[in-house]
Amino acid sequence: MKQISILGCGWLGLPLAKKLIENGHSVNGSTTSENKLSVLENAGINPFWVTVESDHISESFTSFLAESEILIIDIPPKLRGNQSASTSLEMTFVRKIENLIPFLEKSSIKKVLYVSSTSVYGDDNDFITEETTPNPETESGRQLLLTERLLQKNQNYETTILRFGGLIGEDRHPVKFLAGKENLENPDAPVNLIHQNDCIRVIEEIINQGKWNEVFNAAAPFHPTREEYYTQKAKEQNLILPKFSSEKSNIKKTISSEKIENILNYQFKLENY
Repeated sequence: MKQISILGCGWLGLPLAKKLIENGHSVNGSTTSENKLSVLENAGINPFWVTVESDHISESFTSFLAESEILIIDIPPKLRGNQSASTSLEMTFVRKIENLIPFLEKSSIKKVLYVSSTSVYGDDNDFITEETTPNPETESGRQLLLTERLLQKNQNYETTILRFGGLIGEDRHPVKFLAGKENLENPDAPVNLIHQNDCIRVIEEIINQGKWNEVFNAAAPFHPTREEYYTQKAKEQNLILPKFSSEKSNIKKTISSEKIENILNYQFKLENY
């Protein structure tokens, strides 16, 4: 059994915490909503109300880390893709994570798993592996990459970076937002998705196998074109079909999952897609 702290018990963090508890681990979980503390407690999670800002961290953060060996950071940047240059220079999200470092250095944390995104890669690459040089084109991607490096360079703990593709689940699917829309870009671009269940299972395997100081891309080896995939999903859910424009097609990015499949001996559940 391990003591694990999860910073961010949201869409992924909450079911992840429940699964880790089911596996026999003890979990400290954080939420920014005081009203959600009872939800965490009822799930068997040790609940903590933690807010992380660029200039302030809750006093409860020290207790949240106490006696934990592993910290999972799963908080999104929540940045617009095309912020102004002056705003981007503020590096708000990077500063938030930067403020965590002194607390981690003084804590019992020895392993950090950071949930990042394949948005750290540029769209000009056809086939992307963990050896591909990141070249983020959005503000969110830029700050995610800087945050990765900030955590990786610290010698007080070992950091594994997990770069997820597009997140989907039973209650979350992009087709719901695309249905009925017209002139959608990049009809021939391959989809790079990962289901919530696979996200959780991959994290379980990293912890169980002790795969630290690694970088993993995590997207299912399932890459139909955007037009094929979302048209089919709209039909299955009786939604208005999205319409794509072949005049706006320039992305061919395919995220490889070979490293995760080989090193973790992991098999994605493609029936979820």
